[in-house]
Order: sequence, then structure tokens, then C-alpha cells
Amino acid sequence: MLGMISCSEDPFVDLGEIDDSLEILPPSNQRIGDPVKGREYLITGDYIDSGIPLDVFTNTIGRVAEANNHLNRSGVNTDIPYSYSAVTASNGVEVVAPNCLQCHGGYVNGDFILGLGDNAADYTLDQSLFAGQLDQLVTSLYSTDSPEWDAYFPFTRSIQATGKDLVTDVVGVNPANKLAFILAAHRDNQDLTWSDEELFPVPDELYPSDVPAWWLLKKKNTMFSAGIGRGDFAKIMMAASVLVVEDTIQAAEIDRNFVDVLAFINTLEAPKYPLAIDMNKALKGEMLFKDNCAKCHGTYGDNETYPNFLVHHDLIQTDPAVAQNDYSNEDFEQWYNVSWFGTGENAARVETTSGYIAPPLDGVWATAPYLHNGSVPTLDALLDSESRPTYWDKRLSSDTYDLELVGMDYIEQESKTSNYTYNTTLKGYGNQGHYFADHLSDNQRSDLIEYLKTL
Repeated sequence: MLGMISCSEDPFVDLGEIDDSLEILPPSNQRIGDPVKGREYLITGDYIDSGIPLDVFTNTIGRVAEANNHLNRSGVNTDIPYSYSAVTASNGVEVVAPNCLQCHGGYVNGDFILGLGDNAADYTLDQSLFAGQLDQLVTSLYSTDSPEWDAYFPFTRSIQATGKDLVTDVVGVNPANKLAFILAAHRDNQDLTWSDEELFPVPDELYPSDVPAWWLLKKKNTMFSAGIGRGDFAKIMMAASVLVVEDTIQAAEIDRNFVDVLAFINTLEAPKYPLAIDMNKALKGEMLFKDNCAKCHGTYGDNETYPNFLVHHDLIQTDPAVAQNDYSNEDFEQWYNVSWFGTGENAARVETTSGYIAPPLDGVWATAPYLHNGSVPTLDALLDSESRPTYWDKRLSSDTYDLELVGMDYIEQESKTSNYTYNTTLKGYGNQGHYFADHLSDNQRSDLIEYLKTL
């Protein structure tokens, strides 16, 4: 986003005006871990050690779930879907629990990519209803006085507390921000013990997020689309275990292992575009990128750079709901920054901001849909705001991916027709902003996309 680039109202934006709207996000020291151990802990570890009894899972859910051993796991995990892990609960009962790949694993044209945000996950249903059905199944096989129930209970307790408030408007977007609020509200921020009552008010609204690719993290100085995650990344990431964690003693053990998980994530590389690339067009596109995009998104190839800019709302103009509501929630910020997570050695912290990060673009071809809320289906539409659909249906996207326009294979609609229809008229789901390529011609835009395929 350099120099003379287009904006929604003014035909051009002055460079000085751009610089006033950019904020450099500084780095924080990170602990060094073992990536081999980190991968193993990520895909088989007991950071969530409460879940569905193994026999219940394999005889019901596992029977209809497609396992596909994408992770090359051994033992009982061979036949468990990649987004779950079979682990041993603290009382010795074998259970199946969700793992990080619930959100951080996905497909492009049928190829599984570890670290890709899942653009097909369905959070349009109340998960607490599913938990209620599971409760009945577990209690029909075991009594509530059984070790199996004890191993299962922390998991269902959290799902019952969160599920009804995590319902999204469309398949494919993620409610992680709201989940973090609810789980924090049910935890004492000093010892992390569970409270049946909420300890601070949780907002009613849910604003969607698009899950960023993990291979970008090694370039970033902060986490999440608005850059609120500062300090120790491992401690930020291990917070997913708050779903079932007992106390800070258990949390500290998980934290030590997540130093290795972070080390593994930092080894991930972006997938290569699978088709032939027109290098003549890509070379022209590279010059356009350097003139229009590199200031915020960095440079690629030899001597790569990434500036870690937060772009303020006055310039980026994308839907502000996530940053202005989710990431500016004072109750959550206060809970976190004085909590076990935010104090002591290797502390993490939440800092509210007034915009969104311009992310690195490694592997951008594979990471559709685009913008922080997943509201734009293709790179072509991202670079031409007038062509962005107001309603678009992603029913085809689970099996197909548009490798030419680069992004979701979608159908434009006149209105919402199903849970697969993205409605950009809703607050938090808007597709406005990022107008920086609107001044390009169709041929220039095509050249720029050809270059983006090379990243």
C-alpha cells in the first residue's frame, strides 16, 4: 500500500496520510522449544484431557466421521479424525478430545493442509444441544458416579456453558473470540478454577473471525487480526486448554509443552500454488505489488521484509466490529492482564487497538476467504471492491477451489438462502474496505494475482 493508491472516497491517498494511519507493532521475546516434540504434543498431547469416552466416540461419532490419517499418527489415533486426539484423562480413563486442528487444519481441493484455517467448519448450530445428547448417551452406558463420567464432565460442562452463545450466521467463520470471553468469564483469573456463574458480563453479540494460517506466525510480532496478543506467544496459544483445565498447576505443565508447539508452528511453510504460473505476467505483477502493496504487506523472495504494521480504521475501512467490540472489551482485557496468563514469568497480555494488521501474504492463494472476517470469497474480488458479492453461497467450496480467480468457488445470491450463504449486510460480516487496488485495470489486477500465486 505505497504512494498513490486508491481509496473509497478520494481517488488517491497521500503517502504522508498513509504513514499517519500505520502503527508499527514491536516484537516480544519468545521462548525456544523443540519442534519435533511440539508436533507430537500438538497432534497427540493431553492439553485437553477431558472428552468423550473412547468407546462412545469410536462406536458413534467415530463411525460416521471420516478419519483419514493425514497426520500419520499411530496407535488408537490412527482411526481418529485429525481434529481430535485420543488421550488419557487424569483419572486414567481414555477419552477423545478436540485438539488445535479443530480450527487450524483445512482442505484446498481435497488436499489437507496442517496450519490452514478451516473454512468449512460449521458453527451455525447450538453445540450445547449436541452435548446434551452426548450426556444422555454417556449416562446410559455409565453412571454419573463412574470414572468415565468424571473424565467426561469438564468437557460437557464447558460445551453446555458456551455452545448456545457460539452460533454463527454462516458456515466457515469462527467464533473463537466469543469463546475466549465465555471461558474466561467462568474462570478465576488467579488459579483458573471453574465458576458456574460468570465472573464478568459477556457481550451478547458474536462477530466472526477468519482463522489465519499458522505459517504466517513466525513473521508476526503480535497475534490475532487486531494485534491484541502481545508478549509470550506460547502462553497465548495454550489458553485453548482453559476449556477443561483444572488449575494453574496443570496450566503450567501445558504451557511448558506449548513452547515446543510454537517451535513446530514456526517450521511450517506456505503451500506452493499447484498449477503453472505465467511468469511474464507474474513479473509485471511483482512491480505492481511493490508499488501498491509492499509498504504494508512486506516483500518476498530474497531478503524478505515484513513491517508488522497495524492499519488504522481511517485507512483500512474494513468492518470495524471485531476490533471495536471483541478486541476492545475492557472486562476481558482487565481479566486477562492481571490473570495467571498476564503476570509472572513469560507473561502475555492483551492490548486493544484501532485497526487490523496487514498480514504477511505467504501462501495467500490458499487462504480464502479474505479479510479478517472471511467476507470476500476470492483474491479477484478483494482487489476489485465493486465486484464483491453482497450474498454468496459457498456450498461448492468443500470440494472445489477456484485457482484462477484464486479463492472460494461460490455462487452469488440475491438473498440468504441457507447456512452456507454469507450475508455481508450483517454487522461484523461486512465486506467493505481495503480499496487499495480499485484503481488498477483488469489486466493489471490479473498480473498482480499471478504474482500473488508465487508467494
